[in-house]
Amino acid sequence: MTTTAQTWKWKNTAVSLTHSLITGPWSLYCFYEHPKLGEDLINTYTSSSHMLVAFSVGYFIHDFLDMALWHRKRSSYELMGHHACVISCFGLAVWSTMYIGYAVVALFVEVNSIFLHIRQLFNITGMNKNEPEYRLNSMVNIGTFVVFRIAVLGWMTRWIVLHKDDISLPVYTLGSVGLAIIMLMNIILFFRICNVDFTKKKCKESSASSIHKKLSQEADDLLGAPSLLPPTTNLHLH
Repeated sequence: MTTTAQTWKWKNTAVSLTHSLITGPWSLYCFYEHPKLGEDLINTYTSSSHMLVAFSVGYFIHDFLDMALWHRKRSSYELMGHHACVISCFGLAVWSTMYIGYAVVALFVEVNSIFLHIRQLFNITGMNKNEPEYRLNSMVNIGTFVVFRIAVLGWMTRWIVLHKDDISLPVYTLGSVGLAIIMLMNIILFFRICNVDFTKKKCKESSASSIHKKLSQEADDLLGAPSLLPPTTNLHLH
């Protein structure tokens, strides 16, 4: 990675970390502030939750433009497609004031993204994985990954199944398939990160070291990116 690319990566990740630091706790506070928001994820909303989703739309527009202008690579194009869908879905939620609660639940993943972005910054700066700071962040990252990604995805899947009569069949089908795919992807990436961050076996051969480095980079690209749930989880917006 060139110095220019590394500098861009650091700045982009730092901005993503700032977004996660704001939206992660904010999404939890929305339900603490107004518990009834959890009783009706379709029609109920507060000014705070509405502003939260609008703020995230603004962030995704910024990140989309940042990648389009400065980082035109295959991985960026994939993320830009994801961002476009999220902007559309979240934008519709903001405009219609419907499904705000469900969008806020989707933003729970940003709690875990805090530690994913910190992990990525550690890797960008070349921190040794045996450093106490890296190890502590890795453990917290795994714990929050289970709670705020896998468990949240499971809960969202349960919700869409229980409320299938409240949404159209095509949207229900797309949402269910999308959630199943993303759940599988997150489980695979969960084990990939565990392998990269917690493997105790030292790579003595250069080829093994190269594979290990590539694996770490793949995990960073796929999980260290701004990480709302994929757009298919929000396709039930009418």
